[in-house]
Amino acid sequence: MTLVTPTRLSDGRELIYFDATAQAAALHRDHSAVADTRDLPARGATGDARFDALTGEWVAVAAHRQSRTHLPPADQCPLCPTTAGNLSEIPAPDYEVVVFENRFSSFGPSLGALPADAGWGTTAPAHGRCEVVAFDSAHEGSFGSLAPERARTVIDAWAHRTEALSALDGIRQVFCFENRGADIGVTLLHPHGQIYAYPFIPPRSAVMARAARAHFDATDGRETLLAGMLKAERDSGERMIIEGKHFSAFVPFAARWPLEVHLVPHRQVADLAALTDPERDELTTVYLDLLGRVDRLYSTPTPYIAAWHQAPLDPLLRPASRLHLQLTSPRRAEDKLKFLAGSEAAMGAFINDTTPELVADNLRNAVGTTAKDLP
Repeated sequence: MTLVTPTRLSDGRELIYFDATAQAAALHRDHSAVADTRDLPARGATGDARFDALTGEWVAVAAHRQSRTHLPPADQCPLCPTTAGNLSEIPAPDYEVVVFENRFSSFGPSLGALPADAGWGTTAPAHGRCEVVAFDSAHEGSFGSLAPERARTVIDAWAHRTEALSALDGIRQVFCFENRGADIGVTLLHPHGQIYAYPFIPPRSAVMARAARAHFDATDGRETLLAGMLKAERDSGERMIIEGKHFSAFVPFAARWPLEVHLVPHRQVADLAALTDPERDELTTVYLDLLGRVDRLYSTPTPYIAAWHQAPLDPLLRPASRLHLQLTSPRRAEDKLKFLAGSEAAMGAFINDTTPELVADNLRNAVGTTAKDLP
């Protein structure tokens, strides 16, 4: 059982300790031992959300993020435990997993709904919330380098925050993710991820949710789209990588990226908060296995974005949508990256330089050895 201890930083932001051991939780419950002694300035105002009438999409304008921390030296890392020489974002001298409100937030701290009648020139507060998830107190690493016990605690933290953020006023989508590697744009080496609680359904989620709802309606509610795709992939086997009791991982038939894997629960489940303890236990094992295979493809760690797609909070779209992970990497060979240029960046029309079947084969074989480069 994961123990949850909430507290506040000196500027009022929420910070929550997640501990698998009672000893660690007892330390954090003694607030006098872990108080944030920094004299931080007051939190800034919420940024803007501007409506793009050409696409019907919202764009956040967060100019204050220009001053966020960028690749600090190890002894000044804002995610390491606090020491006398480094009063970090985490006041405790040690911790297991921590979640706190991002000081350089793209959304929030205000909450509320965006205007429903938006058009050209509509500007509103960029309501919502952005949180940082520190996976471990060690300075370097990623989710894949965690011990299974620590990884399981992170999954519990994701689930806890998904449930809490989903209940906030105006939130329509909760997104947990990890950016890994400088090629992805990571600005802190400390193992961490983020959670965004959006005041709108982001464009890619909206596209997938509409497709899922259309399939759900076409089958009279008998099957979700992702359930049908998972069955087809398992029946085929060509692109399957891992099959467990509760989760399976495969390279999708129409993969957009040189390296792309979907990790899908076998049961219809909307979000991480709805997973049972046995499902979370297996997810820990399967996810660490998958990340290990991804890193064994090459002689150096693979950059990736690990994106947990959870069902939107819209009551029409939610029943048809299923939780799943989309792990993507622009790495197409040992020393080559896929850049989003004219067709992808301007038109959203992806051209994949690899075949999903070969990628799946390489990942299946990436067990304790280095697999071949993707072509």
